[in-house]
Amino acid sequence: MNTLNSEAFALFGQHILWSDMVGNLFGLAALALGWRRSIWTWPVQFLAGLILFGAFFGHLTGSAGKQAVVMLVALYGWWQWQRGKGRGEDGHIAVRFATWRERAAMAAAAAAGTVAVALLFKAYPTLSWDPWPDAYIFVGTVVAMYAQARGMVEFWFAWLLVDVVGVPLNFANGYAFSGFVYVIYGALVLWGLRDWWLRSRAAAQPTLEGAPA
Repeated sequence: MNTLNSEAFALFGQHILWSDMVGNLFGLAALALGWRRSIWTWPVQFLAGLILFGAFFGHLTGSAGKQAVVMLVALYGWWQWQRGKGRGEDGHIAVRFATWRERAAMAAAAAAGTVAVALLFKAYPTLSWDPWPDAYIFVGTVVAMYAQARGMVEFWFAWLLVDVVGVPLNFANGYAFSGFVYVIYGALVLWGLRDWWLRSRAAAQPTLEGAPA
């Protein structure tokens, strides 16, 4: 584990750790697979979480705990997509926009969860370097992955909101590669959002009788 947490190289004055680099490259691959609606997005996300858990465990307990939750949600996503396999005409998971009730529930859960986790981090300072933004990213990541597991287009919006805070926070705390990867996440999220948006609209359009599917 010491080797995993050793420095790989320096870039623009930032020290890049092996664990930070490898874990986030797997995370990037998982996001790309999610864009393609491949069920393999979940094992790859699990592996990314496992590597980053090893990177944080022992000195950033809160971040390590976040990765443990990410791994649990990845298992849920795998199970959910296995159940929904074949719903789309192309054999992949069918995507849709969330209902207003689902959106309200996710927003409420994100707000309440962020407050609860931030207060936990403040009560136990060793769990987090910066309680409020760390709690925001923690809860936002879980909400985004839940929306992805349910095939909701809002998954991409949730990731954008996580990126807004995640990029400066990672650079400020020495995880430069995470910061760079979050920038790339932003570009992938926009492409993925467009793809899922168009697919959801196409799926919602009624097929005319006699027209090719």
